[in-house]
Order: sequence, then C-alpha cells, then structure tokens
Amino acid sequence: MAFAVSLAKLQAEARCPICLDYLRDPITIECGHNFCHSCIHQRWEDLQDIFPCPVCLHHCSDRNFKRNIQLCHMTDIVKQLPTPRRKRKRQEEKPLCKKHNEVLALFCEKDLELLCPQCGVSSDHQAHRLMSIEEAAAGQRRKLKSFIEPLRQQAEDAETGYENEASKPFEVRREMENWKRELHYECKELKYSLETGQGTINACLFMEEKDVEEKLTENRRQMSNHMSMLNNLLSEIAEKYLQTDLDLLTNIENIHNRYEHIETPAVFSYELKKESCTLPPHYFGLHKMISTFQVDLTLDPETAHACLIVSRDRKRVMFNTMTRNYLHNPQAFSSYPGVFSYEGFDAGRHFWHVEIRGTGEWSLGVCKESFLRNCLMSPSLSNGCWQDQLFTTICGTCLTGQVMQIGVFLDYELGEISFYNLNNRSYLYRFTDTFTEKLMPCFSIGPSSKSLTICILRDKG
Repeated sequence: MAFAVSLAKLQAEARCPICLDYLRDPITIECGHNFCHSCIHQRWEDLQDIFPCPVCLHHCSDRNFKRNIQLCHMTDIVKQLPTPRRKRKRQEEKPLCKKHNEVLALFCEKDLELLCPQCGVSSDHQAHRLMSIEEAAAGQRRKLKSFIEPLRQQAEDAETGYENEASKPFEVRREMENWKRELHYECKELKYSLETGQGTINACLFMEEKDVEEKLTENRRQMSNHMSMLNNLLSEIAEKYLQTDLDLLTNIENIHNRYEHIETPAVFSYELKKESCTLPPHYFGLHKMISTFQVDLTLDPETAHACLIVSRDRKRVMFNTMTRNYLHNPQAFSSYPGVFSYEGFDAGRHFWHVEIRGTGEWSLGVCKESFLRNCLMSPSLSNGCWQDQLFTTICGTCLTGQVMQIGVFLDYELGEISFYNLNNRSYLYRFTDTFTEKLMPCFSIGPSSKSLTICILRDKG
C-alpha cells in the first residue's frame, strides 16, 4: 500500500502542471516549479514585464528558463513505471477549462468559479483572490455547513406555517357556522322581516367562505412548494457537502444564489365580512351599541373564589366541586362563588358579551369595587351589586346543552345597567341607580351547577 502511494506521488511529480502529461524537455522557473518548455513558453507568449507562475502565481522577472537535465532523465524512468488503471481513469476525468482546454486548478473566491491557470492571470480575475482547489474546497465546505442549520430552521418554520394554513379552513367554517346560527335565531324571531333576505345572506356567506377557502388552499399550495424547495435545497447542500473538492466547487455559485435569495411566500390574510340581515328599527340601536361601546374583559384569578377555576386565557370560569388549595388572598371571594374582571369603570359607556354553557345557576352584572368579598352576605342591590340572576328573575336554570348569550351595557353617567338576550337580540331589563365609585364586572356560578361555564366573548359586530 505504501509503495503504491509513493509510486503515485512520484508519477505526479513527473507531470507538467499545465498539460498534466509527463514533462517534455523540462525547465525550472524562478520560483522552483517545473514545466514542459513548450507549455510555459505558450503560457507566457503574450505577456510582458510580469510572468506569473501557473502554480503559485509568483511573479517571475524574466523568461530565463533553466533546462533541468536531471529531471528529464528521471521523467524518462518514471514513464516506464506501470500506472494503475484507476489512477489513469481519474486523471482522464479531470475537468478542463472550456476556453483554454487546461485543467481547472484554481478557484476565484469572489466569482465562486473554477479557473485554469491561464484564466487566473486574465483581466477578469486579476484583482480577485485566487486559491488552490484544496483551500477553496475547505472554505466552501465550512460555508455549506453554516447553511444547514438556518436552512433546516426555515424548513421547520415553513412546515409549521403550512400546518397553520391547513387549519384555517376549519376556523373559517366554525366562524361561519356560528354566524349562521345567530342568523337562524334572528330569522326565527323575525321571520316575516327576514324571509326575503335570508337566502341572499346565506349565498353571500357561502361565496365568501368558498373564496376564502380557495385563497387558503392557494396559501397551502405556496407553503407546500416553499417547504419542498427548502427541503430539496437542504438535501442538495447536505449531499454537496460530502462530495469531492472539485465536485463540491462545481456549480457552487448556483447553491449560493438560491440560498441567498430564499423568499418566504406571502400568504393571504383574511378578514371575514359578517353579513347582517335587514332588521326592524329597534335592532339598529343594539348593533350600534355593540360596535361602539364593546370592551374586551379578562377575568382576575386573584379575586376568584376557591371553588372557581379560571382558564389560562382568563376568558372562562367554571365551578369545581373539589376546593383547590391555595394561599388566602384578601382580594378573593371567600363566602360567595364569584370572580371580578381585571377591568373596572368609573366613567363612560361600556358593553360586554357573555356566553353561558351547560346546566346550573349563574349570575352576572357589576359590583362596587368596595364590595366586601369575604363577608357572609350575597351580592345584592343593598350592598352595591346589580346582577342578572338567572335562577331568580328570568326563566329558571339553564337546560342541558343550552347556550345562552347575554349582553351587559353600563352607562355610568346615566346610572343604568341594561341586560340583553343576544340569542334573539331582545331587551331583558335594566337597573337604575347613582354611581359614585368604580364598578367591577362580576361573574358567579352557583354551587349546584353541573358542567356550567361562563365565557367572555368578543362580538364582531
């Protein structure tokens, strides 16, 4: 094995770096490198003053060639040695410059291009940094390695984006179904007024749904194509990284260009337009009230009774028969299963939308901020709470599976708190009083409730 390696090195030393054939009439130039006399003469034929070495680019001062007689005899001896078939084949397959038909032995760092020695001394690359194949391949291999992790991250982000896009049609359908359900309630209450408009509105909703779904489908297609492109480029770079030096540097510019010009496709962002039916005059006041004065409330877990569970998004509360263990908070309800919102109001007009699901007793309204939450009395008008209590004043407890939507409107200066049934857009009743301190929206679930959930909604008008 060692003999074969030594033989290969000896044969390589006996070859001309320009023509890659065995040296013919070898000469030695100023820097010490050896060439065929005809090869170096042809290389420097049109040059004046400066004569760069085709191997190391050393600037020789003149054309004084020194014939190397000893190397000539040694080359004759090497020619008689057998050349392994595999070695001969590899030499024959070395790529050549299409312009000069010489071996590509240099690499231009700026243009990312393989060059032959003659290309390297041309005006096109005169000011560029040129390096050997081995050095260039090592540098480019490091760059390719640095591309892999960012590209893999982009591919993962693209896949996440694709999955998000894939779920949006279901969200669209769900929102559309919610709006259709509201439309059904309104049409049932006002059948005569809506007979002519319901079909048109459903058609508009259907067309909009289809239009959005088509655009979302296009989003998914673009994200899928983008993801495939990233994965293909990632695979190509990973494969390129393992190739031989010459193969790695061949067409490396293409990979650089594709990596540097990666663009995430713009996706269609949608905003559904809710169609509304033609309503009697008194309905316009409620719609305007919702769109003008609606606030987005969040529940305050610090005020929640120990038997109430507040969701992570602080939009839902439900009763828990197993009392949770926690440090006593003086701000929390201790004797009454209630919870306040973070937001309170000491001026202006405010509307909020609440949904009640399940079976049980509930109440909601507003309380004075100074209401004693650790006293044994329940909230009432006498201690500064104005509440809509389903189990006492409206229609009994919720039926199993029933969904009720209640709107609460506070006019602080006018001293009014009004309640609306948003299932059919009807007015329920109101409290009137004089408000002198900050009021807090409050929510309560009775201890006899089963799977009852109060959820704060954001009505879209």
